[in-house]
Amino acid sequence: MSDEPTTVVVQRYLNELAGVSGETPAEPIVRQLLGESVSRLQMLCTTLLMRRYPRLTHPPTNLQPDELLSSVVERMLKAMRSVRPTNVRQFFALANQHMRWELNDLARRLDRQASAQLVRDSMVAAPPASSSSQLSQNATRILEVIESLPAEEREAFDMVRIQGMSQLDAAAVLGVSPKTVQRRVNRALLFLSERLGDLQSQPTA
Repeated sequence: MSDEPTTVVVQRYLNELAGVSGETPAEPIVRQLLGESVSRLQMLCTTLLMRRYPRLTHPPTNLQPDELLSSVVERMLKAMRSVRPTNVRQFFALANQHMRWELNDLARRLDRQASAQLVRDSMVAAPPASSSSQLSQNATRILEVIESLPAEEREAFDMVRIQGMSQLDAAAVLGVSPKTVQRRVNRALLFLSERLGDLQSQPTA
């Protein structure tokens, strides 16, 4: 690993990758890029797995951050044959996306296994339709509003409020100051409050 800041090294490889054309192989550069950013990728894998998908760390999956990292690196090698991030933020956003896809795939697989077991044991019980529908509607609306956030605010909000990263860690990933992360999160919260304020006044079941 270089003694230079990760963001500087990553940007250097991204610049080199942008200049690749024709028959020049890009994979060696991508492998070097992933190697130089591996510590930060591992931090993102660990945070996302432990904070948002802890059930995957238990039997029968027993997923560990290193295993997730290995799968994400493989995904990134394939993705970057056609997708070329031009800056550090885009690179880590792409990595984060593939982490989520990998974890969601594993979670869906686990859910299918659990559902199959329930069917075999004849223990399926449907939740009340009204409460299920209401939760689904609210959850869908919240997700839609989060997705409508401006890109910078959405990234900061996702890392700090959804993944549970510290503002310092999020700042390192995004290549900005912690104060900038804080401002973006605050703007995101204001945006969400303006568009979802009516949900706060709904009575709880």
